[in-house]
Amino acid sequence: MTIEAPEIKIVDSRKIACDGGEGALGHPRVWLTIPEETGFVECGYCDARYVLRGYESADAKG
Repeated sequence: MTIEAPEIKIVDSRKIACDGGEGALGHPRVWLTIPEETGFVECGYCDARYVLRGYESADAKG
């Protein structure tokens, strides 16, 4: 059984910042790097999944 990430965002850069996106309801800003092997990374705070463009169908769903 696969549990879906709460939010999936397609990005164009391997290095991205996540702050939860909810202003005061978000979380501290963290910088994440998408590994080439998987093509995605998940935020440890909000579980948002950032998928590098071109990897949407490869392994991005988990």
